[in-house]
Amino acid sequence: MTTNPTLDLLHRHGSVRTYLADPVSPAMVEQIVHAAQRASTSSNLQVVSVVAVADSATRSRLSKISGQTHVAQAPVVLVWCADLRRLDRACRLRGRTQVTDYVENFLTCVLDAGIAAQNAAVAAESFGLGVCYLGSIRNDVRAVIELLALPRLVFPVVGMALGWPAVPPASRPRLAVSAVLSWDRYAETSDAALLEYDGIMAATDIYQRRQVPVPGKPGRLEAYGWLEHCVRRAEQPLRTELRAALKQQGFGLE
Repeated sequence: MTTNPTLDLLHRHGSVRTYLADPVSPAMVEQIVHAAQRASTSSNLQVVSVVAVADSATRSRLSKISGQTHVAQAPVVLVWCADLRRLDRACRLRGRTQVTDYVENFLTCVLDAGIAAQNAAVAAESFGLGVCYLGSIRNDVRAVIELLALPRLVFPVVGMALGWPAVPPASRPRLAVSAVLSWDRYAETSDAALLEYDGIMAATDIYQRRQVPVPGKPGRLEAYGWLEHCVRRAEQPLRTELRAALKQQGFGLE
């Protein structure tokens, strides 16, 4: 398989949840965010902002909201935000009014934020830093909005813990390319592909030695794998207050 330094870096990615106390300099954070700015952005609208949280008390509060101790341990947490406020100001400077009533407006911001954040993740890892995405900041999104003083038309999409890894990150297996890649028309992922990956993940250190009941076979146990992990997540209603919080921030979602 053809490779190069960029591909090697991407394939080494693993989430980091244990950090050294060593600081990440503001200059390095600025370089990482500058790299994020070079990501593709819809119509060059640049509807993304990021709040770099270095204050220990604020990180501690984010840690409690997210329920993850490494959020307080990491020297910096980047909070990536959908930001239509800056575009609102641009419209006012031209004597016009921005439309923010529709799902498309929000999707544009969210996609831009995700693309920018991934650029930042790769830039950080190129310096030897480690990252961990934090969807958990949405556990209490109103508390995050208040904590970071986010104004109307700014919404926290995802956090990113950033710091020097205390141990090298583990790169986890992924589904086979054939399970996610279709040509010309969508193709369903086969049960065989899902079961094969389930077995691969069950043998990794993250799930090893855990067992769960076999569906439909009382008294029988099997290895805990990716399928059980996903089902436990997928069957729960999560963060059900987000729509109301989005509307409160000025995103109409019509």
